[in-house]
Amino acid sequence: MKVLIIGANGQIGKHMVKMLGLSSEHTVKAMVRKEEQQATMNELGANEVVIGDLEKDFSHAYDGVDAVIFAAGSGGNTGKDKTEAVDLRGAVTSIEEAGKIGVQRFVLISSILADRPEDGPKELQHYLKSKGAADEALQYSSLNYTILRPGGLSNDPATGTITAKLKLDDLNSTISREDVASAAVNALTISETFYSTIEILSGNTSIGEALKTFK
Repeated sequence: MKVLIIGANGQIGKHMVKMLGLSSEHTVKAMVRKEEQQATMNELGANEVVIGDLEKDFSHAYDGVDAVIFAAGSGGNTGKDKTEAVDLRGAVTSIEEAGKIGVQRFVLISSILADRPEDGPKELQHYLKSKGAADEALQYSSLNYTILRPGGLSNDPATGTITAKLKLDDLNSTISREDVASAAVNALTISETFYSTIEILSGNTSIGEALKTFK
């Protein structure tokens, strides 16, 4: 599959570009906001790089695409306007564009507590509400989706093992960004993840196995 990564220059996105660039099963099309970011994408192994801004028209990025991974995010510390522009409207528009061309798969990187923002820290509740609204837009779309909701993100080295469930009780554990990237790439072709929303944290089960047995 030709996989479009939206948010390719982010920390998780860069890991995914590298992973997909090494894959014999997929080709990767990296969407970035700035021309100066193209060289990094090429170095990571992107087969194609496209310039696109989530706050503008980026429909051209979908040319020839079979699957989409949405990994963009404004971060929990940005203002409400930017959060709504990127995490909500940008995500919803990306879902709508994917629907127009009938992509085979859509994987969305969300956040744990996106479905229950009132349980999160007060300063993150607006961010979590935006994530949750984007999740719902994908869940009610016609797309074959997987939504991954990781816990707190770390830059620790990948372990290759996670815990994956429909609902996790542990809200204090973390997961490395590299393991989140690996989970997203694996989910592209693991049928057990189709039409599913999965919460993930670091754990002791191999990523592939965890995504097959999370239910």
